[in-house]
Amino acid sequence: MYLRLIKPFFDVLFAFIGIILCLPLFIVISLYCAINFNGQVFFTQQRIGKNEKVFIIYKFITMHPPTGKYKDKSDAARLTKAGALLRLTSLDELPQLFNIISGKMSWVGPRPLLPEYLPFILLRKRNGIM
Repeated sequence: MYLRLIKPFFDVLFAFIGIILCLPLFIVISLYCAINFNGQVFFTQQRIGKNEKVFIIYKFITMHPPTGKYKDKSDAARLTKAGALLRLTSLDELPQLFNIISGKMSWVGPRPLLPEYLPFILLRKRNGIM
């Protein structure tokens, strides 16, 4: 009952409160990203969630996309100074509150992994390690 009802209720409640409290910060960061990344605000990526279901995770964009003059640049060269600050303070992860509200993530639990790790997760489950 705890994992099906109580924990999800508090996850959504605290994520909603977090969005309300961080709304001014959310707006400022969104405007910064929109201005500096040609209207793009979010970085999206597929991740593995509960029951090995793939979902889209949202973060504020912190790097220039690997196109144009940044095509052959490393990740470190594409990272902006403000993006580095957002990562240092973990503010780039504020949009994940919407993932929590939608039930795709939780406040407490393992970090969602990239889909290429799915075979390893399934192997560990099959061998009784997880």
